[in-house]
Amino acid sequence: MIFHCFCVCTLLSDSKEGVKNSMLVTWSTANKTESVVEYGLWGGKLFSHTAEGDASVFIDGGPENRTMYVHRVTLTDLTPAASYVYHCGSDAGWSDIFYFTSLNESVSFSPRFALFGDMGNENPQSLSRLQKETQMGMYDVILHIGDFAYDMHEDNGRIGDEFMRQIQSIAAYTPYMTCPGNHEWAYNFSHYRSRFSMPGHTENLWYSWNIGPAHIISFSTEVYFYLEYGLDLLFRQYDWLQADLQEANRPENRAQRPWIITMGHRPMYCSNDDGDDCTHFQSYVRLGRNDTKPIAPGLEDLFYQYGVDLELWAHEHTYERLWPVYDYKVFNGSSEEPYVNPKAPVHIITGSAGCREKHDGFIPKPRDWSAFRSTDYGYTRMRLINGTHLYLEQVSDDQYGKVIDQMMLVKEKHGGHAWR
Repeated sequence: MIFHCFCVCTLLSDSKEGVKNSMLVTWSTANKTESVVEYGLWGGKLFSHTAEGDASVFIDGGPENRTMYVHRVTLTDLTPAASYVYHCGSDAGWSDIFYFTSLNESVSFSPRFALFGDMGNENPQSLSRLQKETQMGMYDVILHIGDFAYDMHEDNGRIGDEFMRQIQSIAAYTPYMTCPGNHEWAYNFSHYRSRFSMPGHTENLWYSWNIGPAHIISFSTEVYFYLEYGLDLLFRQYDWLQADLQEANRPENRAQRPWIITMGHRPMYCSNDDGDDCTHFQSYVRLGRNDTKPIAPGLEDLFYQYGVDLELWAHEHTYERLWPVYDYKVFNGSSEEPYVNPKAPVHIITGSAGCREKHDGFIPKPRDWSAFRSTDYGYTRMRLINGTHLYLEQVSDDQYGKVIDQMMLVKEKHGGHAWR
């Protein structure tokens, strides 16, 4: 059998759609087989537990109509913050042995993240450093903010197969959470919908989950651009986002998980020189589309209204940190430090992990809201220290792992009222 095995988390703690104390293992095979994971606590009896799942048939949309079987098995009733050893497969063949640490369910947990977008099968420059750091136990979660493989559908899906083998070196050891990007467009995003297994019931297009003191929302910016796949997706997602943000802002929920963080592929703002959506004042993602009937609403006002603290983006093959910004205006914090009690959301663009399209460029003079920018290949680390402090730093792979930018975001109060 051919394996492309990787772990993802279901929703944790108080989320409505998830399974508490669980981990979802996904892999694919060329043939129809049983779906089994054997696992056990690290240091205990090897493979003392067995879990079974099922497989769905995925047929690539290319001329060969290649068929693969995508297996999903949920491991439940895990001990929080415990290390497990596992392998997946069946009597027809087993994967290598992997390990993971189940997530800590406490709201006082301080999770560590690696985040990036735009990693390809060719020139995935940051992958080897991420592999080493992941297997050293530096991260609790990986966030891949769109654009995989370049592209998963190419060569009748074989590029997607190879990419899944590549990211196994990190995704089999740490929960790997995703959102769709423009490079997943083919066959109505079928490879992305089928190969990944995110929480909820929207085929991975949008979902939310809780970890430590944060509520994290993943969504699709692509619904604003691929209208041939259905304008209804845009409005369904917007309605879902509004309902999810309302729920997250209920006083009891915001008190428990004060941070609200979003991840979507195409930014609202950027100072790149490539003419992408984020380079225009009339950004579709930011302000919506007025060429549709009915008019499609944008997301900036919605995220501002509900007090989103941090917005994570990719798409631009660069790194850019913004000052707190809303409606193209910079709103500094309540002190001399702009990230101390800022009066608007903070945006981070981290799309420079490495792919065949190489780097993007910047306009010569940064916008007023651009605080730091770099064209180095690299990725971002984030730590949710507690309910008031969030630390973020940018790693340059070109400079052998040097931290080239860092930020401490301090929010003593959260929510839409914090802007006033």
